[in-house]
Amino acid sequence: MEKYVPDIYKKSIYTINYEKLKARGIKCLLFDLDNTLVPYTDKVPSKKNKELFKKLKELGFKVIIFSNSGKKRLTPFKEGLDVDCCFRCFKPSPKKFNYVLEHYKFNESQVAIIGDQILTDIIGGNNVGITTILINPISKKDLIFTKFNRYRENKLIKKLSKLDLFYKGRYYD
Repeated sequence: MEKYVPDIYKKSIYTINYEKLKARGIKCLLFDLDNTLVPYTDKVPSKKNKELFKKLKELGFKVIIFSNSGKKRLTPFKEGLDVDCCFRCFKPSPKKFNYVLEHYKFNESQVAIIGDQILTDIIGGNNVGITTILINPISKKDLIFTKFNRYRENKLIKKLSKLDLFYKGRYYD
């Protein structure tokens, strides 16, 4: 059951203590896009996204948008935030996680994934041994496939709560 439990759980990308991550040796941040950075209906990054990413780069992080979405969806965010992107990741598959580790020459202890879904972001990150950070989804609106995952995820969270492993709304780092 540990593969379903995030290392860190925060309300949003704006409540994460990035200085603490830096002190832990994290050098690369992989951000999911839809319902992590922006609602899936948004086509460009927000001003708040731009300010955060500027700060993260000033702190010395390598920032990469890491999404199951396609290149066309990610391009305005890549350009607007001036970061690299990894598209069609097919999370939780380890293939693109391993590509990032090899291509950018990071080891597992130096990378964290930040996302809103246990069944994609957290399982994928835990399976390759990187730090996993779960945040609450920005919007209640989801794509059809994601709605199915949310249903499965809610059942899983109930199980995790019964085992005293994870509670929705009980944030930690």
